[in-house]
Amino acid sequence: MGAETWGRRIKAYRKLKGYTQIQFARELGISVSVLGEVERGTRTPDSSLIDQICKTLDIPVEELLATNS
Repeated sequence: MGAETWGRRIKAYRKLKGYTQIQFARELGISVSVLGEVERGTRTPDSSLIDQICKTLDIPVEELLATNS
């Protein structure tokens, strides 16, 4: 699965949990521009950022990275 798919999923979960990009970026300790790049799929998050995203969104890593959707 590519960065674009991860980015779409991250954005969808972020919105589902009610975070704006600014709020979510602050929670993660990253800039809004980095979050935007991740959500657009132009930047692949490293494993520590993926873990942090999943913890903040309260979803299992496997759910974010699943290849069935």
